[in-house]
Amino acid sequence: MHGILQARLPHLPWAIGRRHLLLLLLLLLSLLLGMPDALAHAVTEGDKGYIQEISGVHLLPFMYLGAKHMMTGYDHLLFLFGVIFFLYRLSHIGLYVSLFALGHSTTMILGVYFNIGINSYLIDAIIGLSVVYKALDNLGAFQRWFGFQPNTKVATLVFGLFHGFGLATKIIEYEISPDGLVPNLLAFNVGVEIGQLLALAVILIGMSYWRRTPGFMRNAYTVNVAMMSAGFILVGMQLTGYFVS
Repeated sequence: MHGILQARLPHLPWAIGRRHLLLLLLLLLSLLLGMPDALAHAVTEGDKGYIQEISGVHLLPFMYLGAKHMMTGYDHLLFLFGVIFFLYRLSHIGLYVSLFALGHSTTMILGVYFNIGINSYLIDAIIGLSVVYKALDNLGAFQRWFGFQPNTKVATLVFGLFHGFGLATKIIEYEISPDGLVPNLLAFNVGVEIGQLLALAVILIGMSYWRRTPGFMRNAYTVNVAMMSAGFILVGMQLTGYFVS
């Protein structure tokens, strides 16, 4: 995968690439600046109030909240988009998505259950770095710069752990009721996985059409640079929030 892209790098039409990159960056920046929850792992005020007020087992509402979180979690979706960018076989996609889900689910459930929280700005900055890492990995940067390729499966699992801690930290801050905690967390996690599959299906449909066009390899570099830039923007916003809060 990386070899194909690297072979194309010297022949990229940079005049076109810069124009596309600028448009992508402007779009990403406008989206991020328009999100008031960008400095914290996104859970809306209405959902926050609901989580704080209810007690007992509420499986369907928590499944809905989990699916909603994943479908609107731009940081998760950016990372998933990077993970599957050069994956063509469904078996490979399933493996990587499963590793991400395993990491995400583990730390989300255990983090809330054992009340293990990390500063939300710092954990979200790490999540932003996961987007940067995946874009650099897609560009083959590690092989060119350092002469080695990180284990992508291990990296996907590890970053999945951090993504799970991001959500666990916010749920802890909202003081979810201990009454029905485990069933509700499991239901929330099921919802997260449902949302992840729905989002992945949309991404794969779009990718399948794009990959059939000549523009896919021509613009792959530009898109991954834009994704890396979005990751750096996320990191900068989170660190700014950390130091000014």
